[in-house]
Amino acid sequence: MMRRNNRPRNNEKSIMQNKILMYSIIGVGFLTIVLVGLLMYSRNLNEDIEQDVLDFGDMTNATNNDTTNSTNPANTESVSTEIGKSVNEALNNSTTTNVENNSNNTANSTQNQIENNTTKKENITKTTEANTASKTEEKKETKEETKKELSFERPVDGEIIKAYAKDNLVYSETLQEWTTHFGIDIKADKTTVIKAAEAGTIKTIKNDPRYGLTIIIEHDDGYQTVYANLLSSEFVIEGEKVDKGQSIGTVGNTATFEIADEPHLHFEILKDGVQIDPTTVMK
Repeated sequence: MMRRNNRPRNNEKSIMQNKILMYSIIGVGFLTIVLVGLLMYSRNLNEDIEQDVLDFGDMTNATNNDTTNSTNPANTESVSTEIGKSVNEALNNSTTTNVENNSNNTANSTQNQIENNTTKKENITKTTEANTASKTEEKKETKEETKKELSFERPVDGEIIKAYAKDNLVYSETLQEWTTHFGIDIKADKTTVIKAAEAGTIKTIKNDPRYGLTIIIEHDDGYQTVYANLLSSEFVIEGEKVDKGQSIGTVGNTATFEIADEPHLHFEILKDGVQIDPTTVMK
């Protein structure tokens, strides 16, 4: 009876041993696969790592080389250091070196990119400034040319019956006294069409208490022309741009200060707000 009971126990023990053996084989195989995978990964990460994993023969050769090169302390220290490294240390050192190299490369690339962008911005700024200066010079030259081209024409044809008198006096039939006269009076029949002496913009159309219906035109280079004693200003409106010779109004007799004179156009030219003799700039 005792022998029969021992047989099952022996079978169970044998089965248990077989399971332990099988699990051990599986564990060894798994560890072998993991180790091979790590070695392949480390080989792909850096080809130089292969030289760090030395077999026994390599270690023997390295030892022999150390003996041969013992006169060179630097070589001895370098070789012994490499031999003393484990696989993990070699991997860590290689990975650290690669990370440092990549960081340095990234920093250098970023710095170079920043310097290139800064240089480009400086070049763009210089180009823009140069273009702006060039355009400014061109505008100045254009304005100067425009200034030179100003040439005032008579707004109406006729005799000058009262001259410009700023520093001397002329006699006024209306006022019955000697007085200054800041323009010229050009004789013309009523309803005679008045033309712009030069191209410009209609600044003002007003009824002046002394000079009656008046039109003021602004021109380039600080010039203004004044047309007074008008009958009408039906051809233009304030703010309108007019060409030289364009019709702007008609001759009348609305100036209270010159109402005793025969029909005429009272015409003035101002430069920078100061009246000048119109005959000095008219054709």
